[in-house]
Parts: sequence; C-alpha cells; structure tokens
Amino acid sequence: MTQSDSSVSEETDLALYVHWPFCISKCPYCDFNSHVVDKVDHGEWQDALLKELAFEAQRNSGAKLQSIFFGGGTPSLMDASTAKAVIDAAKTHWQPVDRLEVNLEANPGTVDSDRFLAFQEAGINRLSLGVQSLDDEQLKFLGRRHTTKDARLAIQRAGDVFDRLSFDLIYARPGQTADQWKTELSQAIELLDGAGGGHLSCYQLTIEEHTPFKTEFDRGAFTLPDEDSGSGLFDLTQNILSAAGLPAYEVSNHARVGDACRHNVHVWQGGAYAGIGPGAHGRINNEGNVLATQRLKPPAQWLKRVAADGHGSQSQTKLTAHQRAEEMVMLALRLNSGLDLAHLERSTGISRYDVVSKDAITSLENEGFLTVTPDVVQTTRRGRLVLNGIVEAVLLHA
Repeated sequence: MTQSDSSVSEETDLALYVHWPFCISKCPYCDFNSHVVDKVDHGEWQDALLKELAFEAQRNSGAKLQSIFFGGGTPSLMDASTAKAVIDAAKTHWQPVDRLEVNLEANPGTVDSDRFLAFQEAGINRLSLGVQSLDDEQLKFLGRRHTTKDARLAIQRAGDVFDRLSFDLIYARPGQTADQWKTELSQAIELLDGAGGGHLSCYQLTIEEHTPFKTEFDRGAFTLPDEDSGSGLFDLTQNILSAAGLPAYEVSNHARVGDACRHNVHVWQGGAYAGIGPGAHGRINNEGNVLATQRLKPPAQWLKRVAADGHGSQSQTKLTAHQRAEEMVMLALRLNSGLDLAHLERSTGISRYDVVSKDAITSLENEGFLTVTPDVVQTTRRGRLVLNGIVEAVLLHA
C-alpha cells in the first residue's frame, strides 16, 4: 500500500457504516443480515437511519469523518434520496476529511445507468459490485440472479459514472481448476481496466453455518477443492493480480496504488467506526472508553426500537484495553502493511509484549510466516494462508 493507503488513523477519526438489510433474493452461501421482503417504506427507513445517525453523532461529537460505507444486503436497492440524506447528515454532524470516500455495494442487475447517476449525484464516489463469477453456470450455482452479460454491462456503466470502482469474485468453487480460474482472472482484469477501476476482491468460497450451502454440503451435494488446491488457487491469484499491477494489500483485497478501500483499511487498523442500521456493529470512542456496539438484527424490531428510543441498540459493551488490543492484532495482521506495535501501544496504553508473544513472533519469523522490524509485524504470503493459526499463536490471551 502507499502511504496514503496505510497511514494509521488518529483517535479522533471516525468511519460510518450504514447497513441496508434487504435483497431481491438470498444467496445460498450468505450468512449476512439480509432479508427478502415484498415492499419497503423508503420514507420510514430514511427517517429511522437519520434518527440513529443523530444518536451516534451525539456521543461521537468532534470526530473527523474518514469514510462512509453503505453495505448490506443490497444497498443499491435503497432510494438514492435516502443515501443522499444520510451522507448530507453525516457531513453535518462531523467534519469530513478531504476526498471523503463514500462507498456503495451493488449487485449487477439491480442497477441501471440512471440509478448509477442518481447515486453519484447523491454523493457516492466508490462503487463495489458483487459480480462473484464470470461464468453463467457458476452464477447459477451461487444463487445469483444476474448473468455474465449483466455483470459486464454493469461494470462498464459503473466505470462511466464513478471515480472509483471495485468488484468481487468468489473462487475455490466445486470442480474449479487452476486454468479456469486463470482465465476468469484475466477476464476480470480486462473488464476492470476497460472501466478504469482499480480494485478487485477475491474471496475463497467458505461454508458458513445456518446457510443452505451448509445443508447441501453436509449431505454431500457438492465438495470444495482440498486444502492444497485451495492454496494453489490463492497463490495463483496473488501472482496474476500482482503482475497486473493489483497487488494484495489484505488477504482477499487487491488494488492499484492509491486505490485501496480506505474505509476497510481504517477498520482493519483499529480505527473507530459507528454502525447504524439493523445488525450493524461499531467500535466507538466514548468518554475515554472503547464501546463495542451492535444493533438489533431483525429489521422490524430495529424500526420499532428506533421509533421508540431513537436508536436500535441490542448491546453495548465496554472493551478492556486488552480486549481492544487483541482485536487490533487480529485485524492488522490481515493487512500487508502489518501490525504497527507502536500504534498498538499508543492506542491501548498496553506494552506490546503484554499483548503478543515475542518468542512466538520470533519463531514464526524463523519459519517464514512473519517478517519483523522493530515496530512492525507482517504476515508473509505463506502466513496469510494460515492466518487464524498465526493470530492464535502470537496472542497472549488475558
């Protein structure tokens, strides 16, 4: 990452996450808080989001707004006027940074040129498209409603409208070969270049609990590539995208210089963020404490609570300094820029080796899983393949 991508956020910096919980259909691999409904009262939802935003602004006064991220669900299904109202209110509540990043997730087939323009005029300047595959049969397997033709057209049109563009792909699908994935990556690079985009997210297919895929997988309806094959596809992804000028800056995210998702980098570096909307999580600084917040997940319950109380909180937990430090370690090791130990100490007030094991770090460095300088610990490509094990090994649990 460049310096502008990787600079550590200050304590007064705040990102905003806005969750829109509705989709046209539920994908069988998805365990996000998303729901299919017949009708949405967009005016009611706009009012509720603005109320909850005002609640967060009251206890985060004086913050500098780093980014806004509309996630879901499928937030491109919301009215552009709702997005504009939230963006305008957030910029009123907090002082926005120059070149404020405002990201919207969208699915091919749920947007057209007019809607792209409406969102751009509302203040969206970065679009993230959930393409997932460039193969029609695989799109059917993944439960996607769009076709490859839809995806190609959406990428092209988005590139004509938005300054910054990203799209997602899922790999390590049943029966997928290295040659097939190589071809798909080549097509993705060509599409991204043609649209002037600078970011690609590539996620390995995983089987999540309480999803239709979990049921199908358990009964043997399909199998996934074995560990060696999955590792080979991961390495192939790194090699091809790096050669195309899209090196990884995080385990699954690749970008050209200056095109990393600033919202996500802020969160992965342990920056504060407010979350509004059903099921949204947050980590906010409040009166010297770090609060872990979560909203009610069911949309109807969230709406009812916001109407009554001005917010839809389910829980709010004060994190100990050690808990916050552990979170920062887990998140920062995902980034190629790594864990800034000096920043960890400044942010938590805890000595670095009261949080992580110096001996474990040295051992993992000698084994090729980490690279270490006096103040920074970074996972190598080999280490990122076994990231959960690396985190577990280096943390000194309180």
